[in-house]
Amino acid sequence: MAQHNELGKKGEQLAIDFLINNEYTILEKNYRYLKAEVDIIAQKDDTLVAVEVKTRTSAYFGNPQDFVNPKKIKLLTSAIDFYVNNNDLDVEVRFDIIAIITNKKETKIEHLKDAFLHF
Repeated sequence: MAQHNELGKKGEQLAIDFLINNEYTILEKNYRYLKAEVDIIAQKDDTLVAVEVKTRTSAYFGNPQDFVNPKKIKLLTSAIDFYVNNNDLDVEVRFDIIAIITNKKETKIEHLKDAFLHF
């Protein structure tokens, strides 16, 4: 497996552990709809949370969250729209980013709630 894939999987597991420790229920991992993939779908209280996980080894080229572009946002919103309708859910929906910088020296996790709005 390519090194960036391993880093991504490690980041997703760190994010899942972080969410569970903060009383979220994990509903789906790597949920796919058409060309979209939602890294984590979680729930806390009456809110469905779509989480995009971005993991880097440093912030040299920018913060991890800076790599969530408009195309990715559009794909995420369409996938969550399908998920909510397909499962006949009546919940608030929130889009979060968990930005992780992890290397041999340290691991930093930043949870950005309501990272972007859906339209």
